[in-house]
Amino acid sequence: MNCLICRELERAYEAALRECIEARSSAWFSVSSDVAASRNVDMERTRFELEEHRLVCDSASRMDALPAGAEQVYELKKLVA
Repeated sequence: MNCLICRELERAYEAALRECIEARSSAWFSVSSDVAASRNVDMERTRFELEEHRLVCDSASRMDALPAGAEQVYELKKLVA
C-alpha cells in the first residue's frame, strides 16, 4: 500500500486494537469496565476512519482486505458477548 494516510490510519487502528484487547483481558476488567469500553470506542472510531479513507483512496481501492487484526476484533466481540 503506497498511501501514507492509509499506513498511518492502519497503525492507529492496530494500536487502538491492542489497547482494547489489553483492557478487556486485564484483571480489573471485571471490577470496572469503563476503561475497556472507552478503549473499544476508540478502536471502533479508528477502524471507521480507516475504512472511510479507503473508500476514497486510490491505492486502497485495489485492496479488498480487512484491516490487519480485524479477525481479532470479531473474536473479541464473541468473548465479550
